[in-house]
Amino acid sequence: MNGRRILPAFVVAVTLGVGIVIGTLVSHGVRAARSANALAADATPLPAPSPAELSNSFSRVADMVEPAVVNINTETVVRVGRRRFHGQEDSPFGDFFDRFFQGDPDSPFGGGEFRQPSLGSGVILDKNGYILTNYHVLMQSGENKPVDRIRVRLHGEDDGGRGHEAKVIGRDRETDLAVIKIETNKPLPYAQFGDSDSIRVGDWVLAIGSPFGLDSTVTAGILSAKGRDIEGGAQGQFKRYLQTDAAINPGNSGGPLVNLAGQVIGINTAIATNRGTYDGVGFAVPSNTARKIYNQLITSGSVQRGAIGVSFQNVNNPAVLRSFGADHGVVVNSVEAGSPAEKAGLKRGDVITSVNGRPIKEGDQLVGIVSETEIGKKLKVEVLRDRKPMSFDVEVGDRNKTFSRLRGTPDDAEEEGGGEAAGGLFGISVRNLTSEQASDVAEKLNLSGAQGVLVTEVKGDGFAADVGIVRGDIILSINHQPVRSANDVATIQGKLKSGDDVLFFVARRTQRTFTTIYLADRLP
Repeated sequence: MNGRRILPAFVVAVTLGVGIVIGTLVSHGVRAARSANALAADATPLPAPSPAELSNSFSRVADMVEPAVVNINTETVVRVGRRRFHGQEDSPFGDFFDRFFQGDPDSPFGGGEFRQPSLGSGVILDKNGYILTNYHVLMQSGENKPVDRIRVRLHGEDDGGRGHEAKVIGRDRETDLAVIKIETNKPLPYAQFGDSDSIRVGDWVLAIGSPFGLDSTVTAGILSAKGRDIEGGAQGQFKRYLQTDAAINPGNSGGPLVNLAGQVIGINTAIATNRGTYDGVGFAVPSNTARKIYNQLITSGSVQRGAIGVSFQNVNNPAVLRSFGADHGVVVNSVEAGSPAEKAGLKRGDVITSVNGRPIKEGDQLVGIVSETEIGKKLKVEVLRDRKPMSFDVEVGDRNKTFSRLRGTPDDAEEEGGGEAAGGLFGISVRNLTSEQASDVAEKLNLSGAQGVLVTEVKGDGFAADVGIVRGDIILSINHQPVRSANDVATIQGKLKSGDDVLFFVARRTQRTFTTIYLADRLP
């Protein structure tokens, strides 16, 4: 009887003991886990991405900006001869063309005139109908002539409508921007400009426009890069583009590139492509550049830029600078005759190190300071000349008057002169100039005497090719030593060794004159 009472009590006691042991182990495990988690107590959990949130951002921006984006249709009347598109005069298709196209002014086969259409985009920046677009949208394809007619179709307008006639307020070829205006009986929606300097590579952007005439097309991408120079030389010195992978196609030109705040941060302008359509790389004029141009065009109809009349290479070469004893600055390749720089005393070979106390690190910086300075004002230009600091007061002139319209494409260098070929370390062959050629070079470049040898061949994998010398260049000096013959080149080469800096002073032929360039690098 007592044994029966003791057994249940024993079972209960064992059960309680096992429970206590298990509870202790579990409690210890929890405390251990908590102790481990304490190592990352200040970490913020990563939220799951919200595709719907981003999608809503895109649609919100599109709703904000689309009403201010317009489709631009241009027309040019092209006059052609009657048989411009015919085959031979005795072609069996002659009667066919005559029968169906003769007398039709819209037919290119019938002679007379036909209308050549083109498409682009634009963005309204003022309720009174002022629209910013690209310069090239308003010009005839392949020619520097304006189109004959410009029509603007507003967002949401009936496709069957003829749109609004537009007039040109002003154009700026240097930045590929233009302003047009339409007349309406109501205030128009307009876009807000943002700060293109504040946008960062990797930020989301939307491109809005009319690719292939498809109105109100919105594409998304990111800002891929800033400050892109896609033209090079003087042609591109006022064009430093934003790069994006948002789809841009023919017809997008002049439309806005916008940030997720709905602000215009660029004007879509160009694409890099091998097939004429979107290849993942598009370019837009930054809004900070576009704002300045727009304000000048609506005020005066044109853009006035300052200049002092010097030319230079935009990308600084440390080897060139070292050869002039400078660690920063811009080396003057040439000085325009009669320019403010020449009048002030600047010379070829000067290294411009600062302007008005601001150190000059690259050509874009120099162009920016000078071009934005009011015409007639003076700038204090500090230079290194023969490794000695000098200072000049240079009055800023009008760029359109300072630089003559010269520079065409280089002529082929087929001239034959006497002398021996020179090869060696540079990987080039040269010939002596004839007396007539030497005199021409000396006169055009204001040299004190005959100077220079003609480069007749450049090895593709040689030192000179890497530096930038091309066939047809005239080498005037090497490491500041005048070159008057092929023998001079050979002599200078013989004294050089691996690791030496080599500075070439080169004249490059254009259609009317020569341009001069400093090229340098370190011998491998």
